[in-house]
Amino acid sequence: MLFPLLFFKGALIGFLIAAPVGPIGILCIRRTLSGRYLLGLATGLGAGVADTFYGAVAGFSLAAISDFIDTYNVFLRFFGGILLAWLGVYIYRAPPRHDDLDRGSKETLFHGFMSAFFLTISNPITLLVFAAAFAAVGVSTENDSFAQSLTLVTGVFFGATAWWFSLSTGVHLMHHMLSDTQLLWINRISGILLVGFSVFMLLSLYLG
Repeated sequence: MLFPLLFFKGALIGFLIAAPVGPIGILCIRRTLSGRYLLGLATGLGAGVADTFYGAVAGFSLAAISDFIDTYNVFLRFFGGILLAWLGVYIYRAPPRHDDLDRGSKETLFHGFMSAFFLTISNPITLLVFAAAFAAVGVSTENDSFAQSLTLVTGVFFGATAWWFSLSTGVHLMHHMLSDTQLLWINRISGILLVGFSVFMLLSLYLG
């Protein structure tokens, strides 16, 4: 398969898998609405890197890592559910804007990146989604060379990052139009939704 076409398919898959607005999307939107554009970008980048990791596992057919993820699936999801609940409560209680630097510095870019990374990594289903997506667009990773797999995974990274950049930038351009009261309610609704995702994730461990 031609490398440009392989890169394009990887970018399309990365973009489409990142695009649905789930807990990470809510987190990215809320952090951007707090007035910290770079924090929103860092959140998106953390999710994009985690998506790329799962894309690499599927793209390079890394059986050992795949088996590890499958073995510790329950622990990953449990950790993700607890982290999501904590973030939901934190966001619900947060002020609408980070107007003073001391308060704003509590959420560093590193914290934004790592929290999104671990939340995305805690959902091993993403690995199955990538494997299915590769098959759906006619990409066979078993017989690909290292260079072909690397091209595909690089495309995944650029596609996922393009979505998060677009989301953060779009929200940043709009956030000045919202009042403090509206931002406060966005915080509360976002917090409730994140806790809801957490409850669903933890219940799925018990019911599944």
